[in-house]
Amino acid sequence: MENKKFIPLEDLEVYKLAIELSDLSWEIYSGMDWQDKKIMGDQFIRAIDSVGANITEGYFRFHYLDKIKFYYISRASLAEGIKHWLELMLKRSKVEQSKYLKSKEIANSISVKLNNFISSTYKCKKNDK
Repeated sequence: MENKKFIPLEDLEVYKLAIELSDLSWEIYSGMDWQDKKIMGDQFIRAIDSVGANITEGYFRFHYLDKIKFYYISRASLAEGIKHWLELMLKRSKVEQSKYLKSKEIANSISVKLNNFISSTYKCKKNDK
């Protein structure tokens, strides 16, 4: 019987990056006035925080397809937060250029790693048969 290696959630690079993006997003959110928070900030921070939350939830599910469902939700939340809300905040001058660029950089890394994570989970399912 093959001994499977378990990697703690906190050691997963994709999760670490999701936390880093959440922290940076909180800095952006905290700098907004109450009206901007209400109009777009609340949805922005919910979408970004949901990236790591869904990675966590999927990681601790038992069935492969159940795991993958949460990773897809995480990917969609990342797109919502970065491709919609962050772009809108840049257009409306609600985010500093440096924080915008850093957020995009982290999000691009998460996107690649999340796609690879989904792919490897599919491979594990295939190899378990």
